[in-house]
Amino acid sequence: MFDSTLQPLDRGTAVTTADLRALVGRLGDLDPGGGDAERIEQIGLLESLKGAAAAAQARLTVAFDVSQREEQAVRGVPARERGRGVAAQVALARRDSPAKGSRHLGLAKALVHEMPHTLEHLSAGQVSEWRATIMCRETGALSADDRRVVDARMAAVLPALGDAGVATTARALAYEIDAESVVRRVRGAETDRRVSIRPAPDAMTQLTGFLPVAQGVAAFAALDRHATERRAQGDRRSRGQIMADTLVERVTGQATAGAVPVEIQLVMPAETLLAQGPEPAAVPGHGPLPASIARDLLARCTDSGAPVWLRRLFTAPGERALIGLERRRRRFDGLLRQFVALRDQTCRTPWCDAPIRHIDHAVRDRDGGPTSAGNGQGLCEACNYAKEAPAWRAEVACEGPTSADPDRCDHQVRLTTPTGATYHSTAPPVLASRSGRPPDRSSAGRHGKPDPPRRSRDTAGLSPLEVHLERLLAA
Repeated sequence: MFDSTLQPLDRGTAVTTADLRALVGRLGDLDPGGGDAERIEQIGLLESLKGAAAAAQARLTVAFDVSQREEQAVRGVPARERGRGVAAQVALARRDSPAKGSRHLGLAKALVHEMPHTLEHLSAGQVSEWRATIMCRETGALSADDRRVVDARMAAVLPALGDAGVATTARALAYEIDAESVVRRVRGAETDRRVSIRPAPDAMTQLTGFLPVAQGVAAFAALDRHATERRAQGDRRSRGQIMADTLVERVTGQATAGAVPVEIQLVMPAETLLAQGPEPAAVPGHGPLPASIARDLLARCTDSGAPVWLRRLFTAPGERALIGLERRRRRFDGLLRQFVALRDQTCRTPWCDAPIRHIDHAVRDRDGGPTSAGNGQGLCEACNYAKEAPAWRAEVACEGPTSADPDRCDHQVRLTTPTGATYHSTAPPVLASRSGRPPDRSSAGRHGKPDPPRRSRDTAGLSPLEVHLERLLAA
């Protein structure tokens, strides 16, 4: 077995930013020769390198946090507000979401200030960043002193433990040292109960309930019992299918799980709608949906009698971007809010895929920024609050196409952090399948112009879905 522990460099030579850039560049030219034994050793060393890099990131993150707080104190920021925006800057530097930036900052502080043995193992490449995260997570209810006790007691065994082993051992020691604090944490967690949703592969979604254990077990048992009864009565669906359908029916009150009301916001090409093209549709907040699945969804809705709405949205030439709206009120609401949310799809901060919660002025209203589609951007709560910290600045690099200027570039916002780092955000294509397609600014079309008269079609021989869609489009 190879020892993949990193050997310390000459302590007299400090690693500079230029050295790091050179290292990143050289790793792309790693020599894979020398046989499989050497390749395995290289894989192990690179894994150790990731751990050492994570430890270095932790130390730098803590130093950055201290420096930023000192700078904010000099600027007169109240003590309770110091540190705002630090996690978001760390997230952007790591090409991550602000929510994960907060976790990165919390992990760094715990490792540097409270868990020196774990940090030492991480620096030596003997544990991964994820296992260090597990250590901090399972000891989160303890005081700083008690955390150091767990850290010291696990120091000898930590490199030999897997993910589950780290979690189990750290949790057991936490219970032993301060069971009362752990119990308080468990009780406090009940106040965080919630339901969340996230996209899943293959046109599916994950609906998750974060519930107290008794409630979660009771809900699952009820669904499982109903599935058992239905299977005994001859229902040919699988147990999992019955449980999923029953959950939808009981939560929504629908007669069947498929009778979902649908609003078609034409984040779906007309050709796809009428089965004349293969381009995927899109469900806001979920992502791409295969054309056949989208049409099947509509068919099931019309067959079950569920209501279906159609709303036309106009795109710029090349059909990559939606055309904007203007208004004079302070708040983004109504159709303008809906428009910006549809255009941006998720939080506009780079690398943040969180759902949009706020429609924000890129250039602040108090600084003269208008309430318009061009100056609007969809943000999650964390990103909106982060950019309100001192020395953050956002400006509109391009307002995006409008009905008056449909050839303008896609909507772009430039974000500058207190350190002067600059990040650009461009509104995604209205359909993800067009992301690799450059905007066709020379194409002719009816964007911003009245629709040509629609010719009526003979509906003889069409399916019920096609007849229904023809009526919707003719409305």
